[in-house]
Amino acid sequence: MTSLLTRIVNSSTEASLPFAVIRRQQSDVVDVLTGDIVDVENLADIPLDWTSGGQDVLTMVPFRQVRERGFMATDDGAPLRCLLVTERETVTIAEALAILPANTVPIESLGFETSDADYAGIVRRVIDEEIGQGEGANFVIRRSFRGGIEASPAFAVLAWMRALLLAEQGAYWTFAVHSPGHSLVGATPERHVSVKDGMVTMNPISGTYRHPGAGPTAEGVLGFLSDIKESGELFMVVDEELKMMSAICPDGGRILGPYLKQMSRLSHTEYLLEGRTGLDLREVLRATMFAPTVTGSPMENACSVIERHEEGGRGYYSGVLAFFESRMDGNGCVSYELDAPILIRTAHVDGTGAVTVSAGATLVRLSTPEGEAAETHAKASGILSALGLLPSTPAPPAVDLNSLPGVAEALLDRNSQLAPFWIRPQGWEQHPPLAGKTALVIDCEDQFTEMLAHQLRHLGMETTVVRWDAAVDISTADLVVFGPGPGDPRSDTSRRLATVRTLMLARLEAGRPLLAVCLSHQLLSILAGLPVEALPTPRQGTRLDADVFGTRASLGFYNTFAAMAEPGQLATPRLNLEISADNGIVNALRGEGVASIQGHLESVLSTDGLATLERLIRSVLSGPAAGQSFAEGLSLRRLAAGQPS
Repeated sequence: MTSLLTRIVNSSTEASLPFAVIRRQQSDVVDVLTGDIVDVENLADIPLDWTSGGQDVLTMVPFRQVRERGFMATDDGAPLRCLLVTERETVTIAEALAILPANTVPIESLGFETSDADYAGIVRRVIDEEIGQGEGANFVIRRSFRGGIEASPAFAVLAWMRALLLAEQGAYWTFAVHSPGHSLVGATPERHVSVKDGMVTMNPISGTYRHPGAGPTAEGVLGFLSDIKESGELFMVVDEELKMMSAICPDGGRILGPYLKQMSRLSHTEYLLEGRTGLDLREVLRATMFAPTVTGSPMENACSVIERHEEGGRGYYSGVLAFFESRMDGNGCVSYELDAPILIRTAHVDGTGAVTVSAGATLVRLSTPEGEAAETHAKASGILSALGLLPSTPAPPAVDLNSLPGVAEALLDRNSQLAPFWIRPQGWEQHPPLAGKTALVIDCEDQFTEMLAHQLRHLGMETTVVRWDAAVDISTADLVVFGPGPGDPRSDTSRRLATVRTLMLARLEAGRPLLAVCLSHQLLSILAGLPVEALPTPRQGTRLDADVFGTRASLGFYNTFAAMAEPGQLATPRLNLEISADNGIVNALRGEGVASIQGHLESVLSTDGLATLERLIRSVLSGPAAGQSFAEGLSLRRLAAGQPS
């Protein structure tokens, strides 16, 4: 009987079967799939069969699908496409290489659609206008190689799949997928999310060591591992993915690693995050769209920044392939597992033969325009060379970088900067210190609030998270925590900031305990009469030793703006709040029933975060009603309107 892969190859030059050919990480075999194509509107519509034995489904998820979360994205029409598997076979790598076409498929008119100079200009604008104005910690801006082929898309991706099997190592998935009008081929290093038996795994990867032509060296890799920019990028994406884990896993997420992920011409640093969930797999996928490694942080604002600075839609770039594999137990009950790699290092071919290879650079406060332009070249050129579309030199000699002297120690040393809370198993305490208390967390468009909520639950508080524009009852909870978010706190045009100020004022006037974090700390500082200024250098993803009312605490900071105090100033001009500051920069405020802090207590960078959070909450909840501590006759509403008290 003719194998499925042979039939797919034989039909690839004409009316090809829809197919997927997949080699998963370190596997000795290749999965070959074919079936029926169905396009659906939403992730919840992906047709999983729970009744008749189950059916595997491979779904191509475009970036525009992030609109399901209410985030901005250009609607470029890329379909949410499902391959409903009707036939599947497994072949060895050697068998696949013997069957796949060995032809070279040339590409014409290949080049970046955005010049290096123009891309460098975009980088400068994002650093100055977005990161420099408090809109976020990091953003990923793409540029694309474009070209064209005369061969059929199905034949091309099969030939390129063979080239990848020969040339690439270390990929999470190496794959070729073909459907009418949309074909994909690539070698992605990164898992987005997988779920097996309720265990969720995410895989934040960041930092790139480009192997020199003569091969990687111990000196080179150790220099990479000690680079502050590279480690900072990784810590920021770990924070961002922990936000997602905290939202979908009731017990939060645990960090494993770090690891050095070695590929043919590049190496990356990565962590694994694990947690348990009972959610539908499609909801897990929806709640985690998309990886911060290909968008930025905070996620919602990153999508807005991408919309402002990129031309056109992203298609499938930075989306995912989502493979739902059915399983049947001994009782005939069907369950599904999910494995979803990120669509990077991937070529897209449309029905006319137009080829697009997109690559993005992670822009942070320390980025240089020239360096980020070079990184997009390296990323795009790597996959294009592997596909045989660019001239390539032989891969450097194979060296196991993880076995080199000092590498294991350098990796482990990174964890000395991270909060033990997120590294150790997070079992709940038998007698949590704040059991019986309730907390309401106001989400100001940064899912750091989910990590804050997880810490509050760990301390025993019954905790609810509500978005700023959905908060109705803020008087009932024992504690209201106003969370972090993007933006300039001095803005008088932002509806979000105006609403948060109004909510904060209502809580203050009611004399009910509150805690404010980062952006909300800055808003409270303004209400208390302190000036807020832009810092000379943004502190995005920075770990600092800060004074918090006489106790030094190592905390993570994600701020472009800060409240300022005069030398020796002990209290705020209004509200009479005690000031804790370093070199004039206000770290924290507190009064009877109220406290605020600039650092992110919930961040993976905050080694003293949980202890500081508990200490501040105890102070807030033990004091008299907040409203009684304010200056006599003070009108908060007049303050908010900018009128003198």
